[in-house]
Amino acid sequence: MTLAVQRDLDIVGGDLTTTLPSGDVVGFAHLDYAASAPSIRAAADAVTAILPYAGSVHRGTGLRAQTSTLEYERARDVVAEFVGARPGDEVIFTRNTTDALNLLARALPDGTTTIVFETEHHANLLPWPNQLRLPVPATPDDAVEAVRAALRTVEGPVLVAVTAASNVTGEIWPVRRIADAAHAAGARVAVDAAQLAPHAPISLTDLGADYLAFSGHKLYAPFGTGVLTGRADWLDAAPPYLAGGGASASVGETPGDVTWTTGPARHEAGTPNLIGAVALAAACSALLRTDRTALHHREQELLTWLRSGLGPLPGLLEVNTFAPDHPRVGIISLALAAHDPAAIASTLSTHHGIGVRAGQFCAHPLTRRLTGTTHTAACGFSESLLRISFGLGTPDDHITRLITALSTLTHP
Repeated sequence: MTLAVQRDLDIVGGDLTTTLPSGDVVGFAHLDYAASAPSIRAAADAVTAILPYAGSVHRGTGLRAQTSTLEYERARDVVAEFVGARPGDEVIFTRNTTDALNLLARALPDGTTTIVFETEHHANLLPWPNQLRLPVPATPDDAVEAVRAALRTVEGPVLVAVTAASNVTGEIWPVRRIADAAHAAGARVAVDAAQLAPHAPISLTDLGADYLAFSGHKLYAPFGTGVLTGRADWLDAAPPYLAGGGASASVGETPGDVTWTTGPARHEAGTPNLIGAVALAAACSALLRTDRTALHHREQELLTWLRSGLGPLPGLLEVNTFAPDHPRVGIISLALAAHDPAAIASTLSTHHGIGVRAGQFCAHPLTRRLTGTTHTAACGFSESLLRISFGLGTPDDHITRLITALSTLTHP
């Protein structure tokens, strides 16, 4: 890796410190990447570079407008390369993964049945109409067979919505096999790649996805930008996600006398988030230029180290949908036998300078299943988990400090 590429991947705020009650100053250990990853230098530099030229996209002839339009569409091209977009695929900028999947849900043809597992993040569970919801599968084979069985019971347009990597367990789902089963039955597939994209290359073709969504704030870019990419026909046939300038090609004198554009602009009404798109593209470009195989190996080393360090600790149980040895990204969640995960997370932050996440992670049906509870009452700590997640730029010391701190906090 060249020095320039290495600098582009440097974490902004990687030297952030926090003061403990003891008065000690320690480097803050951010181990909550699955919620929001820190930005990398390439994204920050891109923001700094575009700010002097920031203007209205697709609207004007001046220097700012022309530069902004060029950079916005260049960002779209970079993202298309990042996801391996096929000829005819659209890249639509959204606010985040949730926004992207809601957009697609609004674009489904009338009468579409959506098949979705209850394991999904709420972003990929709640937006879909006419749902056929499948229970948590025990194995990847069970997941594929459940989709096949469900497809035999439905008629008309069908969309299968599935995560690429779980935001709770980190496990990688058999997306390609599910996609092959769906396509054999004439169905389409939407993939929530929010957790896979930061950790591994993503490709519409390799995943077999018709549609793919992800968020910038999990991909080492600032908040406020996401992507929906995929086949154009349903998107171009649907009413605009937002009605307004940019989505309209012409507007007549009477209500309803509107000709809508096609292509990404149809669903990007209003002044778009130029800064967010440019920053996200810069992060994508930096990742495209680096050796992602090496990054993956490094992450897996940290994951093995973390799991081996936590395994012997009493009162901690790592939860899994499939199996402990199933491939996963840098995310694990722990059930605590005798402690409130929220209290442990708070203590880790205050007294150890370590940021993790406690709760149900917007995946309530899954976490209830993993913790052995099935009720839908207000969350008590018995159905909460402690999640540890990491990625690009996580140093060895952060993993070591976490293991040491948890060994102290959970010791009987």
